[in-house]
Amino acid sequence: MPTGDEAIHGLREALKVSPDNVPLRIHLADSLAGFGRFDEAEDEFRAALALSPDDTSVKLGLANVYLQQDKTSQAAVIVEDLCHKRDTPARAYVLYAKLLLREGDVSNAVAQYKLALEEDPESADQQLGELLGVGEGYEEGEVFEGRVRESSQSEESGLNVEVERPEITFADVGGMEAVKEEISMKILYPLQHPEMYEAYGKQAGGGILMYGPPGCGKTYLARATAGEIGAGFISVGISDVLDMWTGQSERNLSELFQQARYNKPCVLFFDEVDALGGRRSDMQSGSGRQLINQFLSEMDGVDRSNDGVLVLAATNAPWHVDPAFRRPGRFDRILFVPPPDNEARSGILRIHLQNKPQEAIDYNQIAKKTDSFSGADVKAIIDQAIEAKLREAMKLGVPKPLTTKDLLAAAKSLRPTTREWFSTARNYALYSNQGGVYDDVLKYLKM
Repeated sequence: MPTGDEAIHGLREALKVSPDNVPLRIHLADSLAGFGRFDEAEDEFRAALALSPDDTSVKLGLANVYLQQDKTSQAAVIVEDLCHKRDTPARAYVLYAKLLLREGDVSNAVAQYKLALEEDPESADQQLGELLGVGEGYEEGEVFEGRVRESSQSEESGLNVEVERPEITFADVGGMEAVKEEISMKILYPLQHPEMYEAYGKQAGGGILMYGPPGCGKTYLARATAGEIGAGFISVGISDVLDMWTGQSERNLSELFQQARYNKPCVLFFDEVDALGGRRSDMQSGSGRQLINQFLSEMDGVDRSNDGVLVLAATNAPWHVDPAFRRPGRFDRILFVPPPDNEARSGILRIHLQNKPQEAIDYNQIAKKTDSFSGADVKAIIDQAIEAKLREAMKLGVPKPLTTKDLLAAAKSLRPTTREWFSTARNYALYSNQGGVYDDVLKYLKM
């Protein structure tokens, strides 16, 4: 047995004797993270946090393994909370800087990293310092902050936008009937029945912000919306907009809206919109505020009409989106996309099991056993069941069909990923629910 595995095994055995020993559990979690076993480290840090909810070192360890697994939203919740408290440890500022840099917010990343160095020079992270141009051997802002383009420069942006023509429609989306109806009223019907809307002086266009746990079909639903009416579809990620050069991010955003206007009717879809439209009150630099102002201006159609441009956005963290986006005429429909219900899970199973070898699948039974599972979780059940069948087929030399028993066994081995999101959303719904924005979350949780 390799030395690393022996060490892990020894720590696990020690924890069997002393399961409530928080320092020992932290040591095991740190060791697992050191070997790159971040999912196991996450489990240990979460167990330690349950034993010691106020332990800052546990929170920082958990935030770090979240970051290593690209679970940026979960990491941000922990780090932002620590950075807003007194006696913030330097390591929290370093983690915050890494999160901000990953989101493209370089100026704020620089500011947070400088706070870390002021708090504790020993917290310096050489790789992060090199990326930000902060620390020993660099003049202030030498790498990023010093690279400023004049807005008068007329270089080509190099923005490469693909306008898709999705073939999927609402028929390919399992369940979510209430959400589909809201999208139809706001986006589809104005294009399908323009005379009705013209009679009331209602233009086609506007915005819908979808929020909810990850993996519940927000992006898929946006594509299906475009496919339902044969519209163009432009999917916008963070990297398509954010740019290190001053003023270029705003130009990128403007070009994206212009492409949508040129290809109308067109669905312009912003994924993880909280990274582009975060709260201005939380920003320390002017560049982030300027980007949000540009975003709001484009949505308002100040310089050009947005008639026929249908703006959809998705976020797992609506509490981070600037309230100005919720003004009428912008994202004036805020739709909660919950985990699929029994009927929807059954529909998702049917869709993903099409053309796969199967034998008398009881979809309703599986749906009842997968409460709180997201659409992505349901797909993971099928993938895991197929892997088990493949292993069996390799031994027997003959492929066997999937059965209800196979899928139930796979479901039993997985946990719904939505519960963690609801633990965070519940607090916002209870204590930060201005205007009843999160009433649907409370209704779903039956609170």
